[in-house]
Amino acid sequence: MQAGKLNKRVSVQKPARVQDPESGAMTAGWVEVRKQFASIEPLSVNAFVAAQAAQSKVSVRIVLRYRDDITSAWRIVHKGQIYNIEGALPDDKSGREYLTLPCSQGVNSG
Repeated sequence: MQAGKLNKRVSVQKPARVQDPESGAMTAGWVEVRKQFASIEPLSVNAFVAAQAAQSKVSVRIVLRYRDDITSAWRIVHKGQIYNIEGALPDDKSGREYLTLPCSQGVNSG
């Protein structure tokens, strides 16, 4: 993948206990790990049909520069849209240049 295709600025978030600013209570929430550029690609019709056949919720593929700490408990947020990470696949050449994240769309409560 060419770096120029990583043209969407996304927020990589992980679940964490956060303090409610009004009550001071600690609740389950999300914290931003970092912002980085990514590619967000809807699945092709064929890939979507295959994913549905396997009862998968995956609807988009997000590609970003490789990180070794991202898990399926994390999420990606882009322009208010939440993408729940369903897995993490290293690139097929070096395994350490890009990371492909099959994602489903919707609210992930953590």
